[in-house]
Amino acid sequence: MVDKLIASESQVRSYSRSFPVVFSKARGAEIYAADGRRYIDFLAGAGTLNYGHNHPVLKEALLEYYAGDHIVHALDLWTQAKYTYIEALEKFILQPRQLDYRVHLTGPTGTNAVEAALRLARKIKNRANIVAFTNGFHGVTLGSLAMTGNAKFRSVAGLPMAGSTFMPFDRYLGRDVDTLAYFEKFLSDRSSGLDHPAAVIVEVVQGEGGINVASEPWLRGLQALCKRNDMLLIVDDIQAGCGRTGKFFSFEHAGVVPDIIVNSKSLSGYGLPFSQVLMRPELDVWEQGQYNGTFRGHNPAMITGAKAFEHFWGDPSFEREVGRKAQVLRDGLRSLTQALRNYDIEAEERGLGLMRGIDVRSGALAGKISAEAFRNGLMIETSGSTGQVVKCLCPLVISDEQIDEAVQILRRSIGKVLD
Repeated sequence: MVDKLIASESQVRSYSRSFPVVFSKARGAEIYAADGRRYIDFLAGAGTLNYGHNHPVLKEALLEYYAGDHIVHALDLWTQAKYTYIEALEKFILQPRQLDYRVHLTGPTGTNAVEAALRLARKIKNRANIVAFTNGFHGVTLGSLAMTGNAKFRSVAGLPMAGSTFMPFDRYLGRDVDTLAYFEKFLSDRSSGLDHPAAVIVEVVQGEGGINVASEPWLRGLQALCKRNDMLLIVDDIQAGCGRTGKFFSFEHAGVVPDIIVNSKSLSGYGLPFSQVLMRPELDVWEQGQYNGTFRGHNPAMITGAKAFEHFWGDPSFEREVGRKAQVLRDGLRSLTQALRNYDIEAEERGLGLMRGIDVRSGALAGKISAEAFRNGLMIETSGSTGQVVKCLCPLVISDEQIDEAVQILRRSIGKVLD
């Protein structure tokens, strides 16, 4: 019966193919199949569960909210949940970083927020073109998809992609090539064919693109380039934000201040659909209802999001602990790259904070390592243009022991696949 039910789901399903069991329970960095089998979760809802599954503090706040018959759906009406959320965002996130942004609560997913950011930039500058970067991923609705490089997604759009120009990401053309100089040459040459952009949209760490990290000098250079050329800087912090890189916003490492920020995924802290656009106050040129939607501001998600800000980011030790764990994970993964090199595979470990991966140079090999790891109790995915990167997105609340166990599973899986 279960197999029949699974077969009734569309062929479009993906994660359930890679991890073909029925899951029933989860807590922290562990997820359990219906038969009781335990897995360490290095997928974390593709970065949606930065604080792990069913964190008790967030769960208690959510259950209290539901039990009190509070408002679940309210369009964009002011509710106590919205007030609590925006107050916590200001107190625990924006003010400590001396950031001044207006908040636009969009539809519930990341691509809704990206669409809003793109339309806002075009409205402000009265220009259509947006520059995106090679290997970037920003969503699969049509506006966001036009900014997404992967041909797998672009090929099924059904329409020509419009409104974007792609430029090479940091080190895309090699470590010794200044891709910003390349970009600036296109901007300065009136015969380059580049329509002057309203904005650029960038990920500090390209998750789906293969854990490609923009260097701090490159990001600062990109911000300066945008200012010199009257373009807005949009940072897509959907996967890399909410502490994934060790700081709440991924761009904090470089000291840049974007014009517009896009957040989703772990914004609710509990896996509930929720997204937002943050914009500098002078950029808030929307007219009433000009960007609309039925599910703007998910009230239960605002309750858990506010509690996550208070509980985790109100305590300075949390950020330090994420940084310490990142070093533990980095050391473990780097030991695996050496093990891979013993098999003549020029593997590379890379990442920022607890957003890390190992490029094994082959999508087929990465897929085999991931599958073998799952058979041995570790849930981990792959990413990159050919799926060549084994991608680690463990919850930020993971223990050192769980990190070590996961690394050992990967070590055994590499040996099993390559021996």
